[in-house]
Amino acid sequence: MSEFNNRIAAQRDILICINTKYWQEELFGLSRGAIERWVSVNQINSNTVLIKLVNESAKKLFFLSNKSQEQITEDYKMLSKEVSMLTKKIQNEMSLIK
Repeated sequence: MSEFNNRIAAQRDILICINTKYWQEELFGLSRGAIERWVSVNQINSNTVLIKLVNESAKKLFFLSNKSQEQITEDYKMLSKEVSMLTKKIQNEMSLIK
């Protein structure tokens, strides 16, 4: 159960970080559809570093969600660390947005 909680907490951390800034519409989730909608509604260039980081985080979290029922492997742990690093990078990018 802790792997599930960790993954959900990581998603929540990313969403909270992104939604601390004023957007026309908040980012409601890390699915491809939610990200595409957020980018479109807020007229964000999809080639920005922020969007690339959000997409990369979403892909890694999706992979983790499919592995959460399996025994924790070194790959799973490594991916979890990568998501943490991506979250920090997203925080850095968000600090640059006025």
